[in-house]
Amino acid sequence: MSILWLITSLLLLLSCVPGFSMRDGIVHGKVSIPHSRPYMVYIRDTISEEVCDGFLIREDFVMTAAHCGRNPVVYLGVNDTNLLPESVAVHPIPHPKFIMRPGYDIMLLKLKTPATLNKTVNTITLPKTGDGEISKNCMVMGWGSQDYQYDSPSRVLKEANVTLLDSKNCGTTDTLCSEGKIGPAKGDSGGPIVCGDVAQGIVSFYTQESNGEYCTRYTHILKYLPWIHNMMNSSLLQQHETWKGKLDKLI
Repeated sequence: MSILWLITSLLLLLSCVPGFSMRDGIVHGKVSIPHSRPYMVYIRDTISEEVCDGFLIREDFVMTAAHCGRNPVVYLGVNDTNLLPESVAVHPIPHPKFIMRPGYDIMLLKLKTPATLNKTVNTITLPKTGDGEISKNCMVMGWGSQDYQYDSPSRVLKEANVTLLDSKNCGTTDTLCSEGKIGPAKGDSGGPIVCGDVAQGIVSFYTQESNGEYCTRYTHILKYLPWIHNMMNSSLLQQHETWKGKLDKLI
């Protein structure tokens, strides 16, 4: 009896240690080494309070999903969401053809104060036009739910390995996908799927298949490179900001 009591006490003690969880997540993932993914960005909508993830692609740009709200602010260098730094205001630039998922679920966030790059805040590489076949062995990460059925967000960043399916099984040409009982859930939208240290996709949505497995769809970044580079060009961005300013006055 004393041995059983000791084991129980030890498990209860561990569950109180920061970064330890009795239940795995992202869903069935593992706790990331703090700040080992310095490109990860925590996003919160100031009106709806909904949360998403994103990733830093330049010191002044974050990439995320277009469905991640119209009034976002971002937090850089986050590991524990109970210890958030000061938020950074952004100018959201959703893809103009986005209406609802699936399709065109990509958004750029222009930071109004560019990030200072260091060990805890840094960028991740995007694919390049003409890149060869994507590695099927990839990783997803986020602060989202630790269960597909219940809203149970993780306080610390978690990650999991996933395997990409053949593109012909994903439904649309601008989508990557993975399947299984491991992967992103609610709150992980907008985060990257990273294959070979390159951000190849953006977490968009998941569905439960007839076999009980969960299929996650990711916006295929390579398909949107022309739009991404055009919007990150300063002259075109200025035109967009001027246009949005006039639109805001009309609404």
